[in-house]
Amino acid sequence: MDKLKLHTPDLTAQNIEKLAALFPNCVTETTDAKGKLKRGIDFDQLRQELSDHVVEGPRERYHLDWPGKREALLAANAPIAKTLRPCREESVDFDTTKNLFIEGDNLDALKLLQETYLGKVKLIYIDPPYNTGNDFIYEDDFAEDTNSFMVRSNQRDSEGNHLIANTSSNGRFHSDWISMLYCRLKIAWNMLADDGLLMVSIDDNEIGNLRRICDELFGVDSFLITCVWRRRQVADSRNDDRASTDHEYVVCYKKPNAVLKGIPIDQDKYTNPDNDPRGPWFSDNLTGIANQKERPNLHYDLVNSETGRRYPPSPTRGWMCAPETMERLVAENRILWPNKVDGRPRLKKFLLEARTLDTGISSWFDDVGFTTEGTKVIQDLFGEKIFPFSKPLTLLSKLVVQATPAGEGIILDFFAGSGTTAHAVIQANAADQGNRRFVMVQIPESTGREDFASICEITKERIRRAGAKIKAENATTAPNLDIGFRVLKIDTSNMKDVYYAPDEVKQGQLELLTDNIKEERTPEDLLFQVLVDWGVDLALPITQETIAKKKVFFVDGNALAACFDPNITEELVKELAKKKPLRAVFRDSSYGSDSVKINVEQIFKLLSPGTELKSL
Repeated sequence: MDKLKLHTPDLTAQNIEKLAALFPNCVTETTDAKGKLKRGIDFDQLRQELSDHVVEGPRERYHLDWPGKREALLAANAPIAKTLRPCREESVDFDTTKNLFIEGDNLDALKLLQETYLGKVKLIYIDPPYNTGNDFIYEDDFAEDTNSFMVRSNQRDSEGNHLIANTSSNGRFHSDWISMLYCRLKIAWNMLADDGLLMVSIDDNEIGNLRRICDELFGVDSFLITCVWRRRQVADSRNDDRASTDHEYVVCYKKPNAVLKGIPIDQDKYTNPDNDPRGPWFSDNLTGIANQKERPNLHYDLVNSETGRRYPPSPTRGWMCAPETMERLVAENRILWPNKVDGRPRLKKFLLEARTLDTGISSWFDDVGFTTEGTKVIQDLFGEKIFPFSKPLTLLSKLVVQATPAGEGIILDFFAGSGTTAHAVIQANAADQGNRRFVMVQIPESTGREDFASICEITKERIRRAGAKIKAENATTAPNLDIGFRVLKIDTSNMKDVYYAPDEVKQGQLELLTDNIKEERTPEDLLFQVLVDWGVDLALPITQETIAKKKVFFVDGNALAACFDPNITEELVKELAKKKPLRAVFRDSSYGSDSVKINVEQIFKLLSPGTELKSL
């Protein structure tokens, strides 16, 4: 039985709990008058959360610290003056798809997406650059205040975040990597739904620091599980001075209502036509995933001892296991020898051996492919090894299905790389007729190739080819499969510089600035800036109508109406108001006269009082 408290509420403790919900990274440990540990607030950190400049004044306390931490926090909180510009010619099914591909720096992308997808993302999976001393990471310019940051990001197209080698000779070898990830994770966490999951692929170099920054940003209680998967089958011969590492991790954090569902076993495919005492089984593939040069130990002739017939390996894939393992499978009567002349041996896979995945498990040694599988999948699509060391498709498919067992939700990957996450989402939807959506973000890092000049070009083409292949293979079972994506490219704002820095305009320049929109920007460019600014889903269907001889965009039916044509008349405004859109927007300089501009708001108040009205 609970006891009465017999005291008034501890308001200080309650306030700490409220602050912890808003700013979990500001909760720390302090000591009371008797020297006992208690929960407290890091006021320096809280001041930084509420400041637009770097706050000084560190104190000794238990927390994670590194050179550049305050600058990383400032970078996460600082506003930017950028936009997303649609690129129809590089998109697939632009008008109907629910998927997005964003080209540009992911810190900018997260800031542009944070209002639109606040609390709406079911799964965030990222495979950030591993800090090996040679990988490339994002260099963020932390050494400026908010105003300078805004001016730079608005006025100079070539400025922004660039890639640099984080070599071990760099004195901030770990700090740079932590700062890069810290500010991005801070923004991304707010985009997760209440039942959302964050999964991060990592290796031994930074898993400790990853756990620490996630614990600080999200709270220790948000940690769910660290999954281990085997990435290679043989020892790394290059490591002469230490043991060969053959595994990597997927670190998983969760929002309060999230659970990691298991993948249910499809028992219908298991039968027992030969009354095997080991129970139901199904016939599985015996081929591997590597050619002879990559894995010579998997390329050998498999011999049926009863018939003496020899079965050579697939020249491009080999067998699934080494000769000694295959001998054991033969001895256990696990190999199904073909009856047809052109048949191939297959493997008996028993239900009793299947891992029960009703609950998520933390170790995957036989359930997912090796890194060579990721390379092989892309090689099959492109005909060459165009992108090495991609994560295996089976790994991402497992993560996607476990995180979205109902077949619904938005999956965000802001280190898209070769596009394995998007490939896995399309494949999962084809398998269970789901409606998952993906949002991929990738910086256009140069490849030095003529055919695919940047990683973005490889990513987009991989999604195109994989989507077409999956749709063709599932034409009957998934006829409405969404394999498209809208390409949106991060660029400077559509607004002229005077819009952000009017004090810098001289009297003689005023006639040149009667229009606040940059000349080269299209009406569709302006529409997407409106969607970002208003927090409207960027994947909603868009249609166009001609009303009073003007082009009008309608987003998701009546969710938003926008007209950016010049010389707007009262006739157009009245016709548009009669349609009662939830939101309406016009170009500030496009009204036919001052009287029209004054009357627009009154017309909407009279004919459509529920419409939210804005001008660009």
